[in-house]
Amino acid sequence: MTPGDMRREFFRELWAGLRVVWPILSGLLIFMGAVGIVIGLQEHWSPPDAIYFAFVTGLTIGYGDLVPTHALSRILAILIGLSGVLLVGLVVAIGVRALGRVERSNRDG
Repeated sequence: MTPGDMRREFFRELWAGLRVVWPILSGLLIFMGAVGIVIGLQEHWSPPDAIYFAFVTGLTIGYGDLVPTHALSRILAILIGLSGVLLVGLVVAIGVRALGRVERSNRDG
């Protein structure tokens, strides 16, 4: 199997895995965005800033340019962080599984 064939097979397997868990992924994305909007309302941020905060927090980047000051906002930010860890873990798990399937099919024949 050529590297190009392996790459195509990997993306085919990755896409198949993402389609299976898409309801979970989309639920996590919607949850993160909605909680970000709630935090933005409480902190008086614009909607784009609130969504930006949610995804920077959820992906554990945390630039620190937007910081929640209210206790409820901080608790909700923790929930965004936990859901972001789930989101990233799920995508990584699907990628690892796809890579394993490609490696196995390459080894078997």
